[in-house]
Amino acid sequence: MTATTYATVTWDQLHRDARTLAETLMPKGPFKGIVAITRGGLIPAAILARELDCRLIESISVVTYDEESKGTPKIIKDPQAAGDGEGFLVVDDLVDSGITARVVRERLPKAFFACLYAKPTGKPLTDLFVMEVPQDTWVLFPWDTAPLFIAPLAKKATNGN
Repeated sequence: MTATTYATVTWDQLHRDARTLAETLMPKGPFKGIVAITRGGLIPAAILARELDCRLIESISVVTYDEESKGTPKIIKDPQAAGDGEGFLVVDDLVDSGITARVVRERLPKAFFACLYAKPTGKPLTDLFVMEVPQDTWVLFPWDTAPLFIAPLAKKATNGN
């Protein structure tokens, strides 16, 4: 069994990667609208909406488990304005196992699917991504972490810690 590694994405990096994605998407547009996959796709979708000058923003919410059991993925918020997805851009922060992406693709078969980061298992389910991440890497997004004060090394050395 391989140990899980962690990759921390800062706000600055997320913004740069979203702008990079927007630049690549420019020739594929204009898009009628954007569908953000909640929750991770909300912030990248907002950045893309600004960069692509897109005003129609929808969201889709998929849950794969509840408090008591893991089960079949279920759409709990449908992107009504997107129809079958034709002309729409679907955005997420990360495609990992592909479970959510598969459900979204079934619901919006004609949409263009883009995300910031993709793991090998989920990569075939996205049309475009900025960076590939190893499957055993846990991505820590800025909304998952908080900046903490860390004492300087010199202070640690004098305290014997």
